[in-house]
Amino acid sequence: MEKPDLIQKTKTKNKKRKNTIRCYYSFLTIVLLICLAQIGISAFKNITKSISYHGKIKKMKELNEQAYAENQRLKEELEDFSSMKSLEAIARNNLKMAGENEVLVIINKPKQEPVTDTKKKKK
Repeated sequence: MEKPDLIQKTKTKNKKRKNTIRCYYSFLTIVLLICLAQIGISAFKNITKSISYHGKIKKMKELNEQAYAENQRLKEELEDFSSMKSLEAIARNNLKMAGENEVLVIINKPKQEPVTDTKKKKK
């Protein structure tokens, strides 16, 4: 009689061991799926950030090129301003000056007097 009991005990032990192993593998599978989901989410976020940063870099390069062009234009204007011709033109226009062998003619426009009430003048 001992043999059937021994066989029965080993079968129950094997079933318990198989059940624990199945639970262990199920737990590991769930943990693995959670890790894979986390990796997928992180990869998606990193890709979207990378695309966003590439767009920002492109926009910044365009702004940098515009600022460089504006800077070059201002440098050219500064060089033109500091030349003798531009200084002479400023002196002629703003300071009412004339060059050699030139006659300066200034025409003043008459100022209009503000209109006031005639009743106030009579009193």
